[in-house]
Amino acid sequence: MDILNTSLNGVKVTRLMYKTNLSYSTLRKYLSATLKQGLIGRVHDSDGSVVYHTTEKGQLLLNKLEEVKLALRV
Repeated sequence: MDILNTSLNGVKVTRLMYKTNLSYSTLRKYLSATLKQGLIGRVHDSDGSVVYHTTEKGQLLLNKLEEVKLALRV
């Protein structure tokens, strides 16, 4: 969930690593899985660096997870 939230507006891998408090190797595993599932997208910035962003499918998942969190609080 942290990866999807952090990537909403686009983020480079180093910033994503620090914001999610994950090691590089662990983050790579999660990025690979979320990319395969279509939850995260990868694009190249104007300077050529890779930027990850949450896809529409990822945003839908985030919304559903928020609904579940709210339901569990009751």
